[in-house]
Amino acid sequence: MPVTFAPQVLKDPIAVIVEAVLTVEPALEREAITETVTKISGGRHKRRLLAQSLVDNPQVLQDGRSPAPRAIGDLLLALQKLGTQSITPPVCAMCGKHLRTLQRRGQDWYCTACTAALGPCAACGKTKQLVFRDRQGRARCAQCPPVESGAPATMLTAAIAGIDPSVDQATIATALAATASRPGFRRQLAWAIEERPELLTGAGAEAPLPSVLRLIDRLLDAGVAGIVRPPCPGCDRVIPLHRRINGLWLCRTCVAHSRAVACASCGTVREPGTRDEHGRPLCPNCLARHPNNHEVCITCGRRRPVCNRTPAGPVCANCRPLTIATCSICGTHGPTLRSKTTGRPWCTACAQRWAICSGCNQMRPVRGGTRIEPLCSTCTRPDPAFWRTCQDCGQPGRIHLGRCARCSLDQKLRELLGDHNGQIRPDLQEIYQALATTPRPHTAAGWLAKSAAPRILREIKDGDKPLTHTTLDELPSGKTVEHLRSVLVAIGTLPQRDEQMARLERWITATIAAREDPDERSVLHRYASWHVARRLRGRVNGTEATYGQFTGARHNINAAIALLDALTGNGTTLATARQRDLEAWLADSNAPNRKDAGNFVRWAKRNKLTSLDFAAIRWTGPTGVIDTEGRWQQARTLLHDENLETEDRVAGLLVLLYAQRAAAISRLTISHVTSGPGGVLLRLGEEPVLLPEPLDALILRLATTRTGHAAIGAGSETGWLFPGGQPGRPISAYRLGERLRELGIRPGQARSSALFQLATDLPAALLARMLGIHITVAVAWQRASSGDWTTYAAEISRRNTTDRDKETRL
Repeated sequence: MPVTFAPQVLKDPIAVIVEAVLTVEPALEREAITETVTKISGGRHKRRLLAQSLVDNPQVLQDGRSPAPRAIGDLLLALQKLGTQSITPPVCAMCGKHLRTLQRRGQDWYCTACTAALGPCAACGKTKQLVFRDRQGRARCAQCPPVESGAPATMLTAAIAGIDPSVDQATIATALAATASRPGFRRQLAWAIEERPELLTGAGAEAPLPSVLRLIDRLLDAGVAGIVRPPCPGCDRVIPLHRRINGLWLCRTCVAHSRAVACASCGTVREPGTRDEHGRPLCPNCLARHPNNHEVCITCGRRRPVCNRTPAGPVCANCRPLTIATCSICGTHGPTLRSKTTGRPWCTACAQRWAICSGCNQMRPVRGGTRIEPLCSTCTRPDPAFWRTCQDCGQPGRIHLGRCARCSLDQKLRELLGDHNGQIRPDLQEIYQALATTPRPHTAAGWLAKSAAPRILREIKDGDKPLTHTTLDELPSGKTVEHLRSVLVAIGTLPQRDEQMARLERWITATIAAREDPDERSVLHRYASWHVARRLRGRVNGTEATYGQFTGARHNINAAIALLDALTGNGTTLATARQRDLEAWLADSNAPNRKDAGNFVRWAKRNKLTSLDFAAIRWTGPTGVIDTEGRWQQARTLLHDENLETEDRVAGLLVLLYAQRAAAISRLTISHVTSGPGGVLLRLGEEPVLLPEPLDALILRLATTRTGHAAIGAGSETGWLFPGGQPGRPISAYRLGERLRELGIRPGQARSSALFQLATDLPAALLARMLGIHITVAVAWQRASSGDWTTYAAEISRRNTTDRDKETRL
């Protein structure tokens, strides 16, 4: 059952535990209690459980009685070492004896003498302490041990002889002793192997006991032939198996996936980070944004998740205390870390930087040298005694299991994409070369280990399917498939296509096919395919559609479906419905998508499919606050604050000064920027805009320093001005808007303020050509801002006449 935490427990569980202990034992030092509690309380969720248990039952500190969580028992034992007088150690739930170690059954703890349960013996039938279990799992007393045909080592040797006839009993006995410490455990292990010897030859994931997996490792270390480590049933990787789920042992990653639930905040299905105050699961991303996990940082004053707690108060991750020193690489004086390679201080930026090493000319993490001449770890410490050499390529460096990172990556790729001889299929050669030659082999190896994309590639290879867009379209849609598709497009394996348009066409086909009425399917097909999708293709005009355009088209089609369902529920159709039926549906506040149905109704009337009327809503001006002073204050900050990222500064200024949408900014490319003797020009519409200083320098800096965020694929060679997380694709409009909101800029309100001011100062035609907006939109904003440019020429003429008259008088 989910636990409901008290507010003080969510805010600071350590403080709740310390106060509970001081209430019972005020003579103890607060610092000593805090250190002890921090050491034994583990992670955040365990701390909250411990604190909540003390809030619910503070008497446990004085009586030491269960039922209680194990963390309570660990706390009581740890406090005994501090010399407590009023706090008692844990006591046995059966005999009341004080305990020095914990042996639990459920929520209770017992002493050694009481852990053996009393009950009838399966052999003699007498009620005694039960200390044995026979092959059938029945309990026996000490006087009735299970009688078997031989010792566990003898039974194991006989079972393994069918796998490796050359094995001797001494080797088996040594491996068995290292695997199971007690005779009862050894018997159970021998029985399990005797019943199913195939557990040692690849079926170990079905083992009933964890000791079977340990025995496999011991036998392999002893050189027993024919023993096979079992692959994980979830991901088919041969790695250590962690926990048994539904009768199968899974690796840690698959265990985490098995715990995945829908996040109560965002709906994402993933392993929950913890639960909120109502017991609902939250994913790690939503947990970081949850208000109960935020406090005001004493350094920056922002309300953020707490990273460190100092005597003065909480500190966020950005303000965590670091040593103030001069970075040994870039020379910047500020917060630094201690380098493990050189032992000298370096800043957090240099700790994350990759560059071409000036010693070996390879793209590697920077570990030494200077900003101009960086060095990798092997070139920083060229001592051969410090590094081992790879058994495949012979290069020195950090070696794991005999291979360097690149050779280990090559081996994994051949196992994934190749046949039993390691030969790569022709249509998979490009992705093999792209991954094998990536500048960051550790990143590619992590992607192979954690992503579900390798499983998709393995299924395509094993099923002998062609690697095409159609094959990927047949898979369940999701981020994994779309990221894999972007990688394949970026490296040239798949051709470029409009993904949002293809996604819309697939959705339209599936949605219409789900309708039962053939007349409705015909109407929806005409509307969705020949009106909505066709109009969208005309708007993009050869470019790629955005996610916002895809969402808008889907809303219109869903609104049409909702209206047809409502009419069918009332016993009418689109042809027989009357205006009162439509107005009744629009008046229903529970009707879905009712505000987006106007496009469908007007289309249906133009095509003589209905007599209904749905008036178009005319835009009368902005409804939000036009904050001109705040807009200029934000613009001044972005122009002169060098601590902000160049991407954020440029994007924010394009919104504040040129009224650009986040979607339009994200689609800018290098070709939109032109630098010449006349200055820097940025093409937002038909006519380029001459950029003032210092915005022109920021644009040029962004054009030369931008880098793709995707490590796999052709992310560094992208032509986008704002590269995204997927190779060959720009940043999403949503993510760009989030980055601006983190700076305090609300893109919608800021764009309205800028457009309102620009429409006051410029004619609508000039505004449309320079900013890339439609002429009708420019005219509407001009009217909303009370600007009337119809008399522009006459006003200029009068202005010139007045000036000539003044000159004549002078």
